[in-house]
Amino acid sequence: MLPLTLFFVADLGTMHVKLLKSTFVLIGLSSLMLSGCQVVNVKRQALNVTISNERDSILTRDQLSEASLNVLSMTGREAKSCVESPVACLKNMQQIPQEQLFSTASELYLAKAKLLENSSACKKRPKPKQHLSEKYQQQQQLFSSCITEEGEMLDKSIRYSYAYLFHSTREPAQRIFDNRQVQVRDFYNQAIAKLASAYPAQSIEQQTTNQPASIKIGNSTYQIDFSDYPDLAHQPIASYLSSYNMNFSGLRSINRRDGFGSEFVVVLPKKQRNEENQYILDPLRYQFNTGSNPNIHAPRYLASTITIEPEKNTSLQSLLNNSPMVVKIHDPYRYDRIKIEHSTYPLAANFSVPYGLWLAQNNLGKSAYLSLIDRDKNIVMPHLYMLEPFNPNKKVIVLIHGLASSPEAWVRLTNDIMSDPVLREHYQVWQVFYSTNMPIIESRFQIYALLKQSFALVDPKAPAYSDAVLIGHSMGGIIARLLVSNQNLSTPAFKIYNSRSLLAHKTDPVILERFNIQPITNFNRAIFLSSPNKGTAFAELWFTKMARRIIRVPSVFMGAIGDTLEGDLNVKGTIKQLNQSIIQNGPSDLSYKSKFIALTKNVNPPKGFIFHSIIGNDTKSNDPQKITDGIVPYSSAHLDGAASEKIIHGGHSIQETPEAVLELRRILRLHLIQHGLYQAPTAK
Repeated sequence: MLPLTLFFVADLGTMHVKLLKSTFVLIGLSSLMLSGCQVVNVKRQALNVTISNERDSILTRDQLSEASLNVLSMTGREAKSCVESPVACLKNMQQIPQEQLFSTASELYLAKAKLLENSSACKKRPKPKQHLSEKYQQQQQLFSSCITEEGEMLDKSIRYSYAYLFHSTREPAQRIFDNRQVQVRDFYNQAIAKLASAYPAQSIEQQTTNQPASIKIGNSTYQIDFSDYPDLAHQPIASYLSSYNMNFSGLRSINRRDGFGSEFVVVLPKKQRNEENQYILDPLRYQFNTGSNPNIHAPRYLASTITIEPEKNTSLQSLLNNSPMVVKIHDPYRYDRIKIEHSTYPLAANFSVPYGLWLAQNNLGKSAYLSLIDRDKNIVMPHLYMLEPFNPNKKVIVLIHGLASSPEAWVRLTNDIMSDPVLREHYQVWQVFYSTNMPIIESRFQIYALLKQSFALVDPKAPAYSDAVLIGHSMGGIIARLLVSNQNLSTPAFKIYNSRSLLAHKTDPVILERFNIQPITNFNRAIFLSSPNKGTAFAELWFTKMARRIIRVPSVFMGAIGDTLEGDLNVKGTIKQLNQSIIQNGPSDLSYKSKFIALTKNVNPPKGFIFHSIIGNDTKSNDPQKITDGIVPYSSAHLDGAASEKIIHGGHSIQETPEAVLELRRILRLHLIQHGLYQAPTAK
């Protein structure tokens, strides 16, 4: 019996082992099967991926936003087919929540417009031909059809964006922290920007009549409303350029104001006048053909903000179809808020782009250098440029640049004024551009006449007529000082120059007016930066002497003098004597040895006139006898009687430093406080 028992026990043990093995196999298989059915796993993704998923859209990548993709997935639709045919895709989606429908529709229509914009049909605009071939007509028809469809898609995107922003169940203020609201606002702005550029046959920029016009976008009518920018309603417009993604390498920052609306630059056509480049020796009495000096330039590049809204009392259903829309052009300098759907919102604006565009397209720096060697005839007479439409209620700041420079010298200051809400509200900037190879006494006289004529166009009762601020750098600082001073230099001039030619014409009013320094009374404050009031030894170095020989006095100026001296029996001899004794180019006049400095170094603003000095120090010394900016020593830049004198570490181009800009902003705010136009905030 025992062996049999042992046999059975052994057999049972073997079976037990096999059973255990089978059990482990089943458990392992079950575990694998269960893990294979696991749907959700957790992991951390990179922060930039998370933010991109939340905020990226069709504007930043070649696919829809996650929010729109989720809506399409929820309704069983594919993104690709919906982008290609948004109308069909959205046809049966009315059951989804309103906000999701409006926001998704606005992005889908914009995505389709973007697809069309990049298509060959919309890109290849056929060139006009004398003999219209059948192939040309087909291409033209294809192009027109593509542009029309693109316009229709942009129209729909604007309508659905607007519906989301202002007709959703929740008010805009209730969605203030929603990423989706920011995205849809961008869809709205970009649809407007693309509409102006992608619909050339009937776009906004084609409307150049004096009255508001209506245009057709697909089956929709758009009315142009200039009531917030009336100056534009009565003049032709060359183009509208979106400011949205413009950037400039020379600007430290782009100054804009966040708010509602699409930011644009309005470009006006350039006006050509016959007298613009004519040298006029007697500008104070000259009768211009048009009645005003053609060298006084209103701005051609204007900041503007565009909104597109439905007409009043338009129902939501009509808005989403083809109800008339209104294109409103706003002046962001005059308005900082906008009323829409019975509520008020900040008005978006970009103040830097028009200024940057003006500098970039006119290449003023190149003109400044070419004028030194008498190669540029465009600035033989000084020019005054207004940087924004004239506003009679804002004080005027006039900027005068230095040697071999241009309005580009004031980029940082001008840009900072535009970025400061207080300064932007109370000041408007005028920039003087002049040829620095001219004798300084001549430049001063011509700029004097130009500014007198500019202020003569202003109503004497307007705030802009008085209490203006004059700012000059280097040579421009000398000119600025002489523009606010009052001293007749005729008698000492005849002694210093001791020229028979000058003495022969000492009773000529053209000569006398140049030496009779009269102030422009519209200014009651001036700021001088790095001004060589007593000259500089830098002008006497060997390499600057060589440069002075290359630099020429403008030939048109010499020709004008010759025409004036027609009664002189020895015109050529007289001009030669004048050229040797009186007529020196601007750089030569800056020498501390020059007769011009000897004549003018003690001419200062009258007692009671407020002026400030900003001086550069490129040394490690605080000794006034050693301080210099590398070109102008402290002893030359210093003026007794200044309301303030600021010494800043830096070279001669001190106006470009942040410290100088901060000091200028301080002085400009102080100016407003002293005239009761601004009250400085008090510390709590």
